[in-house]
Amino acid sequence: MGRTFKTRWFAKAAMKAGIADVELCAAIEEAKKGQADDLGGGVLKKRLNRNDHRSIILMKGGDRWIYAYLFAKKDRANIEKDELADFRKLAKFYAAATEAEIKKLLDDKALTEICQ
Repeated sequence: MGRTFKTRWFAKAAMKAGIADVELCAAIEEAKKGQADDLGGGVLKKRLNRNDHRSIILMKGGDRWIYAYLFAKKDRANIEKDELADFRKLAKFYAAATEAEIKKLLDDKALTEICQ
């Protein structure tokens, strides 16, 4: 089934945009059904907030879904190629992380688990 997280940066951006965890959880369920743009390498782009914002979700292997980045549609159309490459590396990192490493990230508040 998988676990869902948001990064500290994403949590702050989502709060400013007025996007609640309940909306994030619903969007993850849609993404699991293929209702997201697959950018390759474990990186998805998903529309949020009545289509006003775009989120970047990292998922490699389907065990962990991590909201990593948020941007307003009015501010930019998409992420750049170098950003995509960095997100793909980050997706690999999170996929390879042990449960102990994930726990440390949670303890350090670098990640917050949602959708439990």
